[in-house]
Amino acid sequence: MSSSVVISQEALHIINTTNREIFSRLVLVLRRDLAESLMIMALWLFLQEKGYNKFVYKMVRLSNAVLNGLANEAVQCLKCLESTNCPRTISRTAPNCGSLLLTKRLLGKEISLQIVSINRYTLISGVKNFVTNVCARIFTDILQRILFPRSYVHFSPEDTFVIPLFPNRLFGSVKIVNPNSSINHGVPTGGIWGWSPFLELSVDDRTMFLTFSRGFPVSQDEVKELFMELLGSETCVERVQMANVPPNKQPLYAKLVLSTVVYVDRVLRGTRVSKFRINRKHIWARNNERRE
Repeated sequence: MSSSVVISQEALHIINTTNREIFSRLVLVLRRDLAESLMIMALWLFLQEKGYNKFVYKMVRLSNAVLNGLANEAVQCLKCLESTNCPRTISRTAPNCGSLLLTKRLLGKEISLQIVSINRYTLISGVKNFVTNVCARIFTDILQRILFPRSYVHFSPEDTFVIPLFPNRLFGSVKIVNPNSSINHGVPTGGIWGWSPFLELSVDDRTMFLTFSRGFPVSQDEVKELFMELLGSETCVERVQMANVPPNKQPLYAKLVLSTVVYVDRVLRGTRVSKFRINRKHIWARNNERRE
């Protein structure tokens, strides 16, 4: 079980010196959009957390032109996450057939818009968590100085402000709290950040919406059997919530909660809807989109 410690804002800045340097170059030197730059950093930090070691650190020695090129490729990735186009469509319409040449060179591993599309929901949830739990904490003073240059020194410790993110329809907004706020900055220990950026992962992020054919009733056990076999795990299904209908009626839909968002991408394989069959009965699966 994670313990909670208080990390001062100064210590948080020291731990994230490199990340703050790269973000500052994006917004102060390259004059890139603030919201876009927040999302770029969240994407890069998520990739670094997922095994692309020292990815951001390697950017320190890069020229501004190359850093700007990397940022442009990150924007392509973010736009790709917003799109529902399948990987085959991306390869025909995206620049360089979806290849991210600069990013690939720095990572030392294969990466493309096709790979981004296939891992869409894993990346969306990861980027959301990093922008909220990491970027919103370590770049606060930089954001304030840029957005409110004249009033920065007069900010009340309790002041907050909201930044619409990019793409806004996909990521919404993030609340930025004054670093001098009396709000407790205690965060659970663990991980390379001193806390886990995935503590607040929503159940909705790993929930799928299933539909069935009328006249071919599907049971809860059949749903579990199908996806446990498909994903090769007996623990991949957290629960199945069938539609609430009278005893003599057939449920035509259900919600499937998986144990991790990674399984959502494995089910969809880069498509918006996937179709399966069990016992000669069809099941359609798609991401469970929240209605705001």
